[in-house]
Amino acid sequence: MSRSDLRALFRSNDRRFKAVDVFTNREGEWAAVTRSLAYRIEENRASTFDVEDLEAPRRNVMAFYGVGGIGKTALSHEVVERLSGEGRGPEQWPAIDSELGRFAPVRIDLSAQAGVDLETILLSLRVRLAELGRPMPAFDLAFHRYWEHNHPGESLADYLRRSSFFGRISSAMSVPDQIQEVLADVAQVLLLPGSIGALVGQTLKLVVSGLRDRQRRAQLMGECTRLPDLLEAEPDTDALSYYAHLLSWDLAQLPAEKSATLVVLLDTFEDVGDRSHRDVERLIQRVAWLMPNALFIITGRNRLQWDDEHLEGQLDWVGPRSWPLLAPSAERDPRQHRIGYLTEKDCQIYLSRRLTLDAEPLMTKSVRDIIVRRSHGLPLYLDLAVMRFLDLYHQRNHVPDAEEFNHDFPALVARTFRDLTLAERQVLRAVSLLDAFSISLAAAATAGLAPESATRALVERPFIEYDPTGPWPYYLHNLVQSAIREADSTAEDRWSRSEWKRAAGRTLAALGDEYRRAARLGDRRTVVACLRQGLRLARDFSLDLGWLVDASYLYVEDSVWEPIDIHAHASPRRTTVRSVRGRIAVALAESLDAIARRQRQHRQLTLDTLEAIIAGDVLPDDLTELPLYFIAECHRDIGNLDQSLAGMRRVAALGGRLAPDANRGLLHLARRLGQFPDVLAAAGSLGQRGHKDRTLGDLWWTQASIVRACDAYARERDAALRDDHAGEAAVSQACLAFSAAFQDRARALEQVERARRLLAGSNSAWSHRQLANAELLCDAGIDPSLPSRVTEAVALAEDRALTSITAYARFALCFHAAILADRDMLEAARTELRRSVKGKEFSYLLEASYFLADESVPNDVPRADWIDGPETTRARWRQLVHDRTVQIIDREG
Repeated sequence: MSRSDLRALFRSNDRRFKAVDVFTNREGEWAAVTRSLAYRIEENRASTFDVEDLEAPRRNVMAFYGVGGIGKTALSHEVVERLSGEGRGPEQWPAIDSELGRFAPVRIDLSAQAGVDLETILLSLRVRLAELGRPMPAFDLAFHRYWEHNHPGESLADYLRRSSFFGRISSAMSVPDQIQEVLADVAQVLLLPGSIGALVGQTLKLVVSGLRDRQRRAQLMGECTRLPDLLEAEPDTDALSYYAHLLSWDLAQLPAEKSATLVVLLDTFEDVGDRSHRDVERLIQRVAWLMPNALFIITGRNRLQWDDEHLEGQLDWVGPRSWPLLAPSAERDPRQHRIGYLTEKDCQIYLSRRLTLDAEPLMTKSVRDIIVRRSHGLPLYLDLAVMRFLDLYHQRNHVPDAEEFNHDFPALVARTFRDLTLAERQVLRAVSLLDAFSISLAAAATAGLAPESATRALVERPFIEYDPTGPWPYYLHNLVQSAIREADSTAEDRWSRSEWKRAAGRTLAALGDEYRRAARLGDRRTVVACLRQGLRLARDFSLDLGWLVDASYLYVEDSVWEPIDIHAHASPRRTTVRSVRGRIAVALAESLDAIARRQRQHRQLTLDTLEAIIAGDVLPDDLTELPLYFIAECHRDIGNLDQSLAGMRRVAALGGRLAPDANRGLLHLARRLGQFPDVLAAAGSLGQRGHKDRTLGDLWWTQASIVRACDAYARERDAALRDDHAGEAAVSQACLAFSAAFQDRARALEQVERARRLLAGSNSAWSHRQLANAELLCDAGIDPSLPSRVTEAVALAEDRALTSITAYARFALCFHAAILADRDMLEAARTELRRSVKGKEFSYLLEASYFLADESVPNDVPRADWIDGPETTRARWRQLVHDRTVQIIDREG
């Protein structure tokens, strides 16, 4: 059933005119939904289906994914409408087979703007199922305990009544009554006075013991075997996610005539599945796994990766065995579908139904044909074309001619551009310089040119997109943004070249204010966004770098390494950069981008790029040290010791901002060579900026002085956290986990978990691989598959040319063999470790491998200069092996 398009309808006084918000076709997607429902219901009804089977593969998730603006959210809305019954939803969609029974659809917007958390998700499902008129006893009992613990003094009924989300759902207020009904029944079975107020203390013990007692369990709620364990668990968010199992169990107990198939539609999934921080995605996946009798329909920009085994550890269930129908090879539903651009037929339907007059399409066939051809099936283009058509129609009081639309998109934007007020045009020009903007940023960029009200009016225009998840919520569609300058060339009030440059200067200054504010608050995402946009402005308009220099060094100092690629947003009129300032901006951006990309590619590629930038001789003296320092780092990682030493010395001699890092780099290289007393003597001069404590931690673990190493890393981590340097904190924590793993396995596992959390937003390949080495050390002497894991770790490290990670992984295998007292394995591990030794570089690890087994060091092994002498160091390494052996015996005994 079509709804009125109020935005278009209220632009006309003609009562014959009709504008509707058209949902176009998507019959293929609806057919996929109905096939998925049929399969899900058939499996639910099978005698072999067991809702408590937690090991069987899951076939209850389907996904629709595609680019922004393609119609995923609209599809999600329409599916809910159709499943809700009462003849709602697109009229062109075929009806559902009545044999499939009732449906209980619930749609949840996962966008950051919606602010939905796991509690809201599960409560949404419970509220929807309340319409069935039956309590969900297992879930209700556990959820009552959770609510009383996490919302003391606030009744669920009051919360639902006040909630803007739940308050408008008629069945919401049934939930508290149904929960109270469950509590009263439990109290009656257990002979408790009245109803149960809170599941704590003795009351909780009585309920749990009753559920474990066979006779009382049957009276209480049947055979929900995992309910007692969940009631005893701490009622936190993690436990709440497992309550989904209880809800699924409750639903399965309902008689067929009272039951329904739960359909959960999760929209804007990209806001929780962002591929680097998967904590929320893990909880949602857990809910889907624990509710095999429900169908989950997920819409988002990205394909679900649950079939990827490499995500093991980030998500609870991964791989094609767990999710066979989410794999690319799946041929039947429910599976993953990419939503494509609209077909020519769909575009024609959209334009014909969107605007009508006297029940006939307002657009002529010739106009529709041109718009469809120019649109390439993008719904946004069609929407802009419709708005443009209306503007021309009301201006001229007749249907525009087809030639009015026989233009590329910039021409259409130009006509829309002329329809704006003067103030709105000024704002539009200014914000076209930005990838994204806020009201305040746009006001600063148009200082003195337009009032703030013009910006607020502009953001209501259909070509302004809104995304509250970014640093700034508004942005121009990329087709519009790329066309603004071209469109402006013919406008009467067009800006001259100097006016564009002054606007760019104001915008760059406004970004500088945003950068300084974000830097003070430790808002890394906004800092990087300012840097990207600022570098593009400096490139396109030959602007002085100013604050961009400070921002570049802050970017490097934080060691998080988000991509900095300004070429992806090249100005449509600037194919080459000729000005000196513009070339400096390009060289700086390419340096930062290469430095960041080294985390995702072989260090040699980064080295070649940075050396080419240096050879171009474009960067000024205060920026030259940036590529120079990371050239030296790349040489170090690849294993070019002499070149790295020379590069570090050159940067240190410049005395610039990276001099402390270069001095630390020199000590790092000295440590590789086994010159330990020299490192200890010089480390004190590094200071916090030179990461003195991390340098000391790196030193002490090589001496098998694990406590001192961990203490030093912890000091470095804590200082970084105080200063909001998340990248440095993550690096130090990964090193702490690695060091701790030599000694106390239980404590080390805690440190590994903390490192994993800190590294969730970091792209530091070295840190992630060092954490993997820590996990190897934790399992040394325990995991028989450790040799193959080391081989895999070495291959991954060599792929990035991380020579230190390679050496440490091989040393971990020596540690493993020494604990097992397996001389053959130890000798083979040493043979591999020798591949990392170049002269004296890393020879200390080879020497230490003999300390581990208390064996004599061969004469051909270069000797390190141990701080406490070789014998004391030997004794400490040997003690670590002995301690791990004892831990294993205690663990197995």
